[in-house]
Amino acid sequence: MAFAFVYLALTGLSLWTQGLFWLASVFGGGEAVRWGHPWGGVIFVVALSAMFLKWAQDMKIDGDDKLWLRNVRKYAIHLEQGLPEPGRFNAGQKLLFWFQSGAAVFLLTSGVVLWFPEAMPRGLRLAAVLVHPVAAVGSIAGIILHIYMATVATPGTRGMIVGWVPTEWAASHYPKWYRSKR
Repeated sequence: MAFAFVYLALTGLSLWTQGLFWLASVFGGGEAVRWGHPWGGVIFVVALSAMFLKWAQDMKIDGDDKLWLRNVRKYAIHLEQGLPEPGRFNAGQKLLFWFQSGAAVFLLTSGVVLWFPEAMPRGLRLAAVLVHPVAAVGSIAGIILHIYMATVATPGTRGMIVGWVPTEWAASHYPKWYRSKR
């Protein structure tokens, strides 16, 4: 899913503005990008659907998450004392999951309209021309923030890169989840 997202972000940016069209040459040129971008979207939707089915239950926002979100500034400046202990995912990760899932729905529906414009009414095409890049920019910004928070802002984090975290790290950063797995 991550590879499909990066491909879609870069090829989409190359299609969005002439200033970034040089990115298309990295992926085989304008014609290849125009063909590959929608198919990359299909791959992304399939992968996202599998992830959604796997994680949706863990992503429910509960009372602890609401308290965590009200005090997110403490988390942002590493003053986590008094914040509720996160489970497998913290409230920020849960919000990102729901935001990206919603953005994906907008990207998919507007993308289908843009993929088959001759079969769509003019008003729908015009809406898709606006909705698709707005949803894409929001989605890309969310992922950039997620990558920053999961790497630079949280020293010692390797989970995003290697797919797992050391036991000690899990115990200190996600204690409720750690205890539930013991």
